[in-house]
Amino acid sequence: MPDDYRQYLIRLIAMHGISEIMGALPEKEWVPRAPTLHRKLAILAKVQDELGHGQLLLRVAEDLVAPLGMNREDLLNGLFQGTIHFHNVFHMPAPTWADAGIIGWLVDGAAIITQGMLAQGSYAPYCRALERIIAEESFHIQHGESICIALAEGTRAQRQMLQEALNRWWEPLIFFFGPPPKSELTKHQDLGLMYRLRNKTNEELRQRFFHKYVPRIQALGLTIPDPNLRLDKETNTWHYTQPDWSKFKAILRNEGPMSRARLTLRHSAWEQNRWVREVLSTRAAVAV
Repeated sequence: MPDDYRQYLIRLIAMHGISEIMGALPEKEWVPRAPTLHRKLAILAKVQDELGHGQLLLRVAEDLVAPLGMNREDLLNGLFQGTIHFHNVFHMPAPTWADAGIIGWLVDGAAIITQGMLAQGSYAPYCRALERIIAEESFHIQHGESICIALAEGTRAQRQMLQEALNRWWEPLIFFFGPPPKSELTKHQDLGLMYRLRNKTNEELRQRFFHKYVPRIQALGLTIPDPNLRLDKETNTWHYTQPDWSKFKAILRNEGPMSRARLTLRHSAWEQNRWVREVLSTRAAVAV
């Protein structure tokens, strides 16, 4: 395996795995505050799935780092040391129940578009893991869409809450797929294309998201907060306002709105449960 191929895979899969874990944090906040028992059980199951995805992906990544003398604990420590990052959308706040709906419907919808492309890549262990993850993420989208439909069909205050959540998440959704072509931030994309770990560019994925979700968002009576968004029917291309990519770069430095809070929470849980890992490690050593 070429060294740069291995390093790309480690970076990609470790980030993906850790993002699944970190992505559970904004929704975890809504488990005790969900409006009904049914909603509480649904979002709790979703959080459990996301953590399971993280575990699955880190096992795949561990196979790649084992020849380098590393393990899963080293990968998670990389999050705290700043050598491994988590996905840009999970640095954002989720202040209302509508945010939980937008995350489930549109953020997870964007994730499936990306994961569906990666599942056709050249590293089979990752592709097999993605097949299972995508199957479960499809239920997450239905969960989020159900919340959004209920709010869109609810009271005026509920519709306003949903619109405000969409306004908050639109720019992060544009960020989701990564920077546009000819950016200094797209060098990893080019390596992934070369090794056939991916077969579409960031912009191609973003266009696919627009085609799929813009009509659905508008069908709920919501206003997309971009007056320049329009479809050029001749080229079948969506034109949109470029977001502030300096914000994207700040998030990569863990300087997003909730970056510090989420990292602090994850580090606290990691340290508080250290004794569990030590006990299991000791038992495993005795068994051998």
